[in-house]
Amino acid sequence: MVRVELKPKFIDWACGRIGVTPGMLEGRFPHLEEWRNNQVNPTLKQLETFAKYTRTPIGFFFLPEPPIEKIPIADYRTVENEFIERPSADLLDTIYLCQQRQDWYRSYLRSNHEIEMAFVGAAKITDSVVQTAAAMRTAIGFSIEERRAMPTWTEALRRFIDIADMHGIMVMCSGVVLNNNQRKLNPAEFRGFALADKFAPLIFINGADTKAAQMFTLAHELAHIWVGETGLSDPQAVRLPKNDIERWCNQVAAEFLAPLEMVKHEYDKKDELTRQVKRLSHIFKVSTLVILRRIFDASGLSRDEFQVAYNKELKILSEVKKGSGGDFYLTQGARLGKRFAKALIVSTLEGHTLYRDAFKMLGFSKQETFQELGQKLGVV
Repeated sequence: MVRVELKPKFIDWACGRIGVTPGMLEGRFPHLEEWRNNQVNPTLKQLETFAKYTRTPIGFFFLPEPPIEKIPIADYRTVENEFIERPSADLLDTIYLCQQRQDWYRSYLRSNHEIEMAFVGAAKITDSVVQTAAAMRTAIGFSIEERRAMPTWTEALRRFIDIADMHGIMVMCSGVVLNNNQRKLNPAEFRGFALADKFAPLIFINGADTKAAQMFTLAHELAHIWVGETGLSDPQAVRLPKNDIERWCNQVAAEFLAPLEMVKHEYDKKDELTRQVKRLSHIFKVSTLVILRRIFDASGLSRDEFQVAYNKELKILSEVKKGSGGDFYLTQGARLGKRFAKALIVSTLEGHTLYRDAFKMLGFSKQETFQELGQKLGVV
């Protein structure tokens, strides 16, 4: 029986990667406390099981010290002087996966002699918020009138994603890491991120969030692409972050989805607030929290009135149950992004990409799943 030396500090560090304490894992790993007290070392198999459970590459346990894992892109969630939370393994793996997909897609486009996209980095944060939002709506063609005619947020979000995809932006929306439903992404940790790139811009949306919140996240990350700034975000319309880029992107997103002048025109101060919020939310296909913020911006509410209404609405939304399930292949189209998935499947079938590499980026293990997705996307 092969046993391996394990420094106790690595146990606490590995548990922290998944947001638990060692005591919470004693039922699953009965000898964990003995490992921590250097009373006994784990067998290699036990260490492999522990590494898999804590989503830790096993090689990390043989380093002199636990590595300090940093988010590999700019982190715009943080505010000056506030505590920066340690990133979860789920967040880190999601970013690494999207970077890998972006690198592959960039090479794919260059091999096909595609040109750079002019809208990436077309704006500066000193540009007018109103003019930038209008330019974005014009460029991608997602009008207020089109949204008004849609019956649900889900349909509007799907259309928004499809339009961004048609204009060359990979949009990936998932609430889990790859296809592992045991690794759920936490909206409280992050709502989305943008990987700006002239050839292969990518937006990731945390699909565990509400559909209405995802609309704002997508608009916010689209503003990141427009200004050419890669970064991890926690966009909320109610906030005006201290960070200049985040504040500007929040303002552009709100104006893109619910233009202030239009909100002023549509809002009836004489009517009951709750009814007006629901009506405007349906028109613009944004969350009621976004509408409350825009009514406040339009001087329709005092700060105290806004805060009371916001807290009340936040409580209501937190109690809403989200649906689950759905067609596996439709879900894959959203998780992977249709643009990326189609390109990868075609490249693989043509022999330019190894099946092994394609399966790794797709999160598949079976040839049948790969073939079926290709058929659903119309490339097989």
